[in-house]
This record gives sequence, structure tokens and C-alpha cells, in this order.
Amino acid sequence: MCGIVGIVGKSPVGPAIYDALTMLQHRGQDAAGIATLEGQKIRLYKDSGLIRDVFQPEHMVSLMGHAGIGHVRYPTAGMDDSSEAQPFYVNSPYGIALGHNGNLINTEELSQELFDSDRRHLNTNSDSEVLLNVMAHELQKQSPVSLLPEHVFQAVDKVHSRCTGAYSAVALICGFGIVGFRDPHGIRPMVLGRRKTSSGDEWALASENVALDVLGFKLVRDVAPGEAIVITLDGQLHSQVSEQCRGHSPCIFEFVYFARPDSMLDDISVYKARLRMGQALARKILRERPDHDIDVVIPVPDTSRTAALPLAYDLDVKYREGFIKNRYIGRTFIMPGQHARKKSVKQKLNAIALEFRKKNVLIVDDSIVRGTTSKKIIQMAREAGARKVYFASASPPVRYPNIYGIDMPAPSELVANERTIEEIEAELGADWLIYQDLEDLIEACREGNEQIPRFDTSCFSGEYVTGVREGYLEKLQSLRSDQAKSERRDGNRILRAS
Repeated sequence: MCGIVGIVGKSPVGPAIYDALTMLQHRGQDAAGIATLEGQKIRLYKDSGLIRDVFQPEHMVSLMGHAGIGHVRYPTAGMDDSSEAQPFYVNSPYGIALGHNGNLINTEELSQELFDSDRRHLNTNSDSEVLLNVMAHELQKQSPVSLLPEHVFQAVDKVHSRCTGAYSAVALICGFGIVGFRDPHGIRPMVLGRRKTSSGDEWALASENVALDVLGFKLVRDVAPGEAIVITLDGQLHSQVSEQCRGHSPCIFEFVYFARPDSMLDDISVYKARLRMGQALARKILRERPDHDIDVVIPVPDTSRTAALPLAYDLDVKYREGFIKNRYIGRTFIMPGQHARKKSVKQKLNAIALEFRKKNVLIVDDSIVRGTTSKKIIQMAREAGARKVYFASASPPVRYPNIYGIDMPAPSELVANERTIEEIEAELGADWLIYQDLEDLIEACREGNEQIPRFDTSCFSGEYVTGVREGYLEKLQSLRSDQAKSERRDGNRILRAS
């Protein structure tokens, strides 16, 4: 999962892109980058780390120009190599920089095609560099004397026909403007915003509208599945939806965990969806245990708060803040390696013993992935004096890997993989474990926009909207295991030291 932004303005956009990226920091904490267009030259700076650490005043001074793109990276391969920070750049044709959110699932075949047929060189293992080179090649094939929006639309249409997976991307083309496009299923989000000035309209594309809000841009709409948006340097907007659009299937895990609650994705309020998740959980608890003995509902901060509030209200029990979060620790979902995740849980959360002592506590979290964090939290609640510890997940059991840009672990490392609810309950050490039903989760999201025909629920259902070639998931198992990631990190450290 990554965050992207692109702006065509009437004044230097570097500071605005920086501010927008800070609003998208939750989508990636591994690396950050900004590319701007100054005259006929693309200015690019990127590095590993948080936005505040990557960009110093001397870097921002060099990022001049009235058009630019930005990216925050969350690595789906578990790598911390700064060479894979985005945006990526190619000089032919025109000079193009690109930032990408999502994951291609036919990267190997495309990489081979790019080398054998397209005669293009790749410098990293990133699928984003593959996406950029496919787009660049398709533009170059047309060889227009003067680049026009229709040439870009044709190139993006070819991208759709060659690339399989999830992608929302922004590209900066030298001497032309910005291009934004979304995959034919609309799996990863992208929104369009406009800001009116005395000099004319300014346009922005971003992963979430919160990046627009901070800059004073008004949300115009979501970019449609299979749609390409072209914003030329003179502020003209052009758009076209590809005939390869496959129907809208946004990722439901955006609403569960990744997106900010103050965002609107595909006309759905993330906040309202999470409220409805809590209400659905309450109905399930009342169905299964109408005579429950829950004394207090306590959320795991921060993403589960929104669901925990209506759950407590509908159960007619107290809602309390029982865990205090250290704001200076990253999201444990993103932490590389099991040891780092275990250590970070204790650094990240501390229990208020008074809220647990001699009580039957229902702890609410947005999801349970590996189970490492959940198990530690349940243990903390017992150590704080809880009589019984119940645990509720606002989403269903995560039994399958996500292949569209969320770095869920290998299936064997998912606590719900090939386990019954009772077995997971025992593994976590809970007195009672409650999961959201998938149908209820879908309804909680769809109520915000009933025009969406389906959601990508692959990590819960094992159904992949793009289809998956034979052997892909097995290969993913070997790439995403904590051991494999640790070996790659060790290899990178040795290379850097040598």
C-alpha cells in the first residue's frame, strides 16, 4: 500500500505536495519522493524514511515548478532498499516520472517482455518500474511529433491490456503535464480535486481526499475504474474511460484498516462504514450471546475506535479507553519481521489497569492478521487484572494473502489460515473470539454507495477479481515469509557494506 499525489498549479507545487504527503503518511512509512517539472527539466528527490526526515529545506528549494507528483512507499516485498523509493524516472520518451499504489501480479512476464521485445532496461525489482516502462514504451511506439491527450489515452489503454493487478498511478511528463490512471477494476483508490484561484483552476489527484482537504482543494469525484485523467500544464483537464473497464471492485480492506476515517473513497465515508461495522458486530453478539456478561468495551487504538463506539452503545455497556498509544511508534501491521512486531506492541501500547481490573472486557480491533499483536494485547489485559478477556474483530478471519498491494504475510503465517474459530481463540488466549461476518462487512461498506457491484474481499474469501495464474500464490508464500524477508534485508546490508 502506498500514497500518491499529483498537482498542476499556478505557483510552485513542491510545498503543497509535501503537505499532501504528510496527510498520506499512514499509507507508507518506508520511503518518500517528490518530482516536479521546472521548464523542460524534471527535478526529483527521494529517499528512505518518513516525509519529515527525507525532505530538508535544501531539498525543497530545488523542487521548483508548477507541476509535480509525490509518493510515500509501503513495501509489499518487505524491502527497505532506498533504490526502490518512488517516483521512478525514464528519459525516453519525453522524460517521465511515475508513482504507483498497488501491485502487478504479472511482473515477471512483463519484465521479460520489456527486455526481449521492448528493449527496455529495468534497474530494480519493483513492479512500479515495470508499470512505468510499459507506459513509456506504449507512448514511444506512437512517436507523435506533438504529444496530445489522445496519445496518452491510447498508451494507458495498452497498459490496461498488458498489466494485471491493482494500480492507481500518477505520472509527470516533461513538457506536457500530469497523467493519473486507475486499473480496470478500480481496486486501489484515487480522487480528483480542484482549487479555483484568480489565475485559473488548479487540479490535483491523490489516493485519498484528505490530501486535498489540507490544501484547500475541493473533492470533484473519484477517478473511475479504467479511467485516465490528463491535466496539461495550462490547466486543461481531459479524461477517458477505457473500454477494458471490468466493473468496480474496490478493496474492502481500505475501509477496514488502511484509509483514514475522515476520507471518502468511492463515495463511501470510511468513518460511516466503520460505524456500521460496529453496529453489525453488536447484532451478532446479541444473536449469539443475548445474556452476555461484558462489563466494558475497549478499543485497540486507533482504527478500531470508530467501530467500538456504536458496538458499546448497542450492547448498552460502558465504552472506555483502556490502552494508551505511543504516537512515535509506526503501525505494527507494517513492521518487518516477527521479532520487531512483538517488541513494538509493548512499546506502542500501555494498559490502564483501572479499566481492566476485575472486569469482563471486550477488546475490539479492526482485524487480526498474524495474531501476534492480538495475542500480546490479550496478555496485557490479563496482566492488568481483567477477569475475562473477549476479543472482537471488525472484519472476518484473514485466511488468504492480499496480492493487490497490501503486504499480508505468507498464508502459513496468518493465524486464521486453516484454523477454526475455536482454534484461533485458543491460539490467541481469548475467553471468547468474535469475528465480523463477511456479508455484514460488505453491507456496512455498500450502504454508502449501492452502485458498487462488488468489493475485492480476497484476503477473507480467497476470490481474486483479476484471477490468479497457477503457482502464483505458492511463489508468494516463499517471497513473503518473515524468514525470506529477513534474508533479503541481511543481503542488502551486506551489499551496502561491501
